[in-house]
Amino acid sequence: MDKVLIVTGGSRGIGAATARLAAERGYAVCVNYRKNRAAADALVSEIQAAGAKALAVAADVASEADVVRLFETVDGQLGVLTALVNNAGILEKQTRVEQIDTARLDRVFATNVRGAFLCAREAVRRMSTAHGGAGGAIVNLSSRAAQLGAPGEYVDYAASKAAIEALTIGLAREVAGEGIRVNGVRPGIIYSEIHADGGEPGRVDRLGPTLPMRRGGDAIEVARAILWLLSDEASYSTASFIDVAGGR
Repeated sequence: MDKVLIVTGGSRGIGAATARLAAERGYAVCVNYRKNRAAADALVSEIQAAGAKALAVAADVASEADVVRLFETVDGQLGVLTALVNNAGILEKQTRVEQIDTARLDRVFATNVRGAFLCAREAVRRMSTAHGGAGGAIVNLSSRAAQLGAPGEYVDYAASKAAIEALTIGLAREVAGEGIRVNGVRPGIIYSEIHADGGEPGRVDRLGPTLPMRRGGDAIEVARAILWLLSDEASYSTASFIDVAGGR
């Protein structure tokens, strides 16, 4: 059976590195994006030029209708889904909890938590042997912030990633007997465009030298952990997490 992967938030950063590496390792890849069509199309063209199958699909994972359409598009154009990487996530400007309003909370949790649940639901409906599927693997992107709390910066983001960890453990145990493995990766301080969204594009350069390994990480280093968890080499791993954080 062909390996078919959806990477949510796949047009940049860790998502793009994961899509690229997965294609190199034989997956047909759906690069999901919300608004950066140019980046998604460029990545798909790069993957196709290397001889692999890829597809870009615009969908806001916070929208149930968009998620359903995303998975149905993959069904029709790439084939039977075998893997999902729940990578799509947002953060907002660095601030303290006393400055956070409900609109911000709604935005962060809609994408980071609701989106992951909806995508996991659609994946299970396709992969589970209880639904006639052949099994598969899901990797959810958490963050070291889920343990550290991100005080003074993104406590709401950290809380959303803690929710992802609960989803990972609960879902893994729910579907372990149905041929689906569910694991998580906790990136630390990684070079990615997401830091600019938080108002500090140079955050990795500031914090990297303070880490035990004395540098920030690269997106490909996270992607390698994700691909290992998706692979048969991790066949007895579920409800597990890999920290890719330079010792942080």
